[in-house]
Amino acid sequence: MSTSLSSHTDTRVQWLLDQMQQHNGMAPVDLQRFWEDDAKAKRDTFALDCPQVACGVMMSTEAVWDELGLDENWQRQEEDIAYRIHLNRHYNDISEKVVGKRLLLEKIPDPQKQYPQVKTLADIFEAKQEWHIWSYWLKQSADTPEELEALLDRVERRLVNLREFVLPPQWESDKQRLLAMGIKPNLYRGQRGPVTFATSIFGTENLLYLIMDQPELAGRFRDLILQAMLGLAQVMDQEAGWDEHCDWGRGFGFADDNCALLTPDMYEFFGYPILNAIFERYAPLPGDDRYQHSDSDMGHLLPILGRLNFTGVNFGPNIRVSHIRKHMPNTEIHGTIAPFTFSRDDHVGLITEALRDFDEARECKGLKLATAGSINNGSRLTGMRLIMSAIQHFGQY
Repeated sequence: MSTSLSSHTDTRVQWLLDQMQQHNGMAPVDLQRFWEDDAKAKRDTFALDCPQVACGVMMSTEAVWDELGLDENWQRQEEDIAYRIHLNRHYNDISEKVVGKRLLLEKIPDPQKQYPQVKTLADIFEAKQEWHIWSYWLKQSADTPEELEALLDRVERRLVNLREFVLPPQWESDKQRLLAMGIKPNLYRGQRGPVTFATSIFGTENLLYLIMDQPELAGRFRDLILQAMLGLAQVMDQEAGWDEHCDWGRGFGFADDNCALLTPDMYEFFGYPILNAIFERYAPLPGDDRYQHSDSDMGHLLPILGRLNFTGVNFGPNIRVSHIRKHMPNTEIHGTIAPFTFSRDDHVGLITEALRDFDEARECKGLKLATAGSINNGSRLTGMRLIMSAIQHFGQY
């Protein structure tokens, strides 16, 4: 925990640190009032009567290890649902006392109420998942332009009868049983963003050189990603009984950290057309969710991304609220506390960054205080409570 202060430190920071010391490391919060005000704030973060900046720091399963004093066992947590739920329940016993809520999922899904696994966009492009550095990663499926061309030929053939490829053999019988219980299949409404996905399939440097040196092949790659996404979405739409006349199921979200690697011209060529086409199909109305997470230094792309009319964004810690707002006046901004500030339990940094973001959003509103990226191990519930205290004492509109 860092508590070093300079002579120029905001007096609000010092006051909160003093309050923590006086309350045995627990920042002062009226928990009942906080969550009542937070619920009002989250209904509309732009509303004239929004009482305080909304809190988006709701923790994650990655944070259980340090909080519970356990050695990390990421693969077991990922693959053993009962073990994950066991950890979550113990974590929630603490969170209920510290922040007034049980934050993590505690219910084991009923396997009799689950649809069988369908194939994904990665399967269409032959990318296998492998366990590496505490997570599953997609394994590259083409390494040269010639291999990519051959892969795209196979993808094109696969798209001719995509439903047969995507759905498992037992799908129809399971679907009829589950529909009789009132359980519809999940729609396809979220995807690893086009640049991140393409670098997973073909490699980072490979994609950059491809766009610069072989734009025709890069364009074919782009177009087939879009066609496969639309095809996959259409399959799941049909299975769930969705069409554009439904008043449910609209919206789409992307997670595209690697978009930062492209210049504006490269992104306009490769990434933008995919997002634009998907949003035109699945988020055509002003109130439909259009979301992107990109916890990277992609500020150079904001003028282009601003044309996509996002309803929510979560960008990297170096992308300021005021900078985002210039290009996205009507977008709810999630951030921009640095994940490492939280995971290092840096109290001075947490308060400073939370107040900085609020001060930049005070006039325009539309802010949900959150980390600019993942909540990682080392992020403590007392740190979350400190952010809550900063909101309650200094984040009122």
